[in-house]
Amino acid sequence: MTVNEDVERTPRVSPAPLTDDVRSVDWRDTPGRTDPMVARLSTVIGGPVGRHALIGRVRFFTPLRAMLLLAIVVLAFGWFGKAACIQQGPVGADGALGLDWSDNRQYVAMCYSDIVPLYGAERLSEGAFPYATSWQEPGPDGATQTRYMEYPVLAGLYQYVSMRVAKAWDSASWLPGGLQVAIYFDVAAFGLALGWLVTLWATAMSAGRRVWDAALVAASPLVVVHAFTNFDALSTAFAACALLAWARRRPVLAGVLLGLGAATKLVPLLLLGPLLVLCLRAGKMRSFARAAAGAAAAWLAVNLPIMVLYPRGWLEFFRLNSDRGADPDSIYNVLRSFVGWPDLAPSTLNVVSLVLFAMACAAIAWLALTAPRRPRLAQLCFLVVAAFLITNKVWSPQYSLWLVPLAVLAVPHRRALLAWMTVDALVWVPRMYYYLGPADKGLPEQWFTATVALRDIAVLALCAVVVWQIRRPDRDRVRYGFIDDPVGGVLDQSPDDPPRWLPAWLRPPGSQSPCPMSSDRRMSPSVGRH
Repeated sequence: MTVNEDVERTPRVSPAPLTDDVRSVDWRDTPGRTDPMVARLSTVIGGPVGRHALIGRVRFFTPLRAMLLLAIVVLAFGWFGKAACIQQGPVGADGALGLDWSDNRQYVAMCYSDIVPLYGAERLSEGAFPYATSWQEPGPDGATQTRYMEYPVLAGLYQYVSMRVAKAWDSASWLPGGLQVAIYFDVAAFGLALGWLVTLWATAMSAGRRVWDAALVAASPLVVVHAFTNFDALSTAFAACALLAWARRRPVLAGVLLGLGAATKLVPLLLLGPLLVLCLRAGKMRSFARAAAGAAAAWLAVNLPIMVLYPRGWLEFFRLNSDRGADPDSIYNVLRSFVGWPDLAPSTLNVVSLVLFAMACAAIAWLALTAPRRPRLAQLCFLVVAAFLITNKVWSPQYSLWLVPLAVLAVPHRRALLAWMTVDALVWVPRMYYYLGPADKGLPEQWFTATVALRDIAVLALCAVVVWQIRRPDRDRVRYGFIDDPVGGVLDQSPDDPPRWLPAWLRPPGSQSPCPMSSDRRMSPSVGRH
């Protein structure tokens, strides 16, 4: 009896209708059988899946639902990790209750979150509209400067909406009360948790036959530490959904989502670079043009009203990033700490970081165009974002969340991913005690910068794995049998067709199909969606 006949007789065994092409059922990855680490972990719940199990036919606890439940538990741990920083105490005048950050609680308890101090620093506590309200504060040179909301438009509006909800909650006498800043943090954290669940959903849908790889998005140590450190879970949601839209062959929607993500944090815009290079190699520039147009239109639609009404407030994000120096987590600070790298002026540092990033992008483009088989989209996206973080003058600790979904899709090695995520998450401990300072029993600077260097080495090691698999596509575990690129969309299964004007040293070694198989073995666009 065929699979389709079985489905007709028992239509309720599968959580969703099977696709016409059911080869993915036979090729689905089962990590309990193939990964020794997962096999050992699975003994907690009964051991690896049996040889005669019906894979993909569970009625309720599908892999996605199980991972979403796991993510909720991990996010709860993340909230408890920050809860110490929203405690109240008699810290005000005459013993009035206020936010208790006495004795450097935010560093000693390692619960620091930007969301809490930004409520007052960005004048949200006054009910002010971002970008329309300014204030005076000392600048880096000691002179007084005028400040505005320092975040891109969607991130700023998210903070404003969260503030309005918090104030409405606080004014409702029938709801549980608390410090307004604590209510604001909880409201913002709830939305960020939803953003990370969307990130997980989109990553799992993009993973194809290796759906269980997305469990590392759900249970990453970085989620426990940084899910609520800042607002980056919003941008990861847009980026992950954009990749899913591209995988579903909807380039305009993918571009729109990238544009919205760039209006939250600029990093999702970097994903257009890998799309450009891969579409150039495959002769799919029309699809790229549609995605780029969608991104530009969405970004402009969100930014234009603020740009016109409050131009100085809108420019604050760009001005602040241009004027700031090297971040403590940046490679430049590590070099300064260990080898005496000079403290460069922000303008000089901007040029250095831009040149280094441009050189890294050029090397990645050359690799993508000359590889024996066209790289997978997730591989190039991971390399570009990793290059940006390593060469950038700012690597705020929560920025590592940007790499999590990309790494899961790009690097099919769970132990290596878990090792990097653990090292990256643990950087938070010396960072907090470095901020505490040796005078308050904190850590010396080089204890902290040494862990940053280890984090950078771990990321570079993952980049080396990706480059090796691009040069040796037969060693890429994602490409298996008839599988080419689960996130490739219009690029998936497409033959190389670079433009004639491309010089020979930038051309792939051949123009044959990236997946050497007869045409009747090519996967239909619907495979891997269920």
